[in-house]
Amino acid sequence: MTHHDPPGIIAPHIPADTYRRAQATGQPVVIVVNTTDPTGLPWRRILVPLAIAGAAALGGWGLVVALCALLDAAAHTVTVIAGAAGPIGFGGITLRLARGKHL
Repeated sequence: MTHHDPPGIIAPHIPADTYRRAQATGQPVVIVVNTTDPTGLPWRRILVPLAIAGAAALGGWGLVVALCALLDAAAHTVTVIAGAAGPIGFGGITLRLARGKHL
């Protein structure tokens, strides 16, 4: 009798005598695997979309804060330039861009 190993990844799970008997007689081999079904919530399915939504929200707030900082710097720059330039006149119309220290 020649020696044949069971095919595939189920080889360690079938006893050799059972496999040889099934091979000789043509009977099917039934393998019963006991598993436990997970109960409760699948946390990975819930946490991944929540993490993506949180990252998007934080990114949006980061853009808002960056825009506010940019506008604040621009407003300060315009104030400094207007204070240094003094009144601007064109065609007889004078426009004061900033108030002086004494009114």
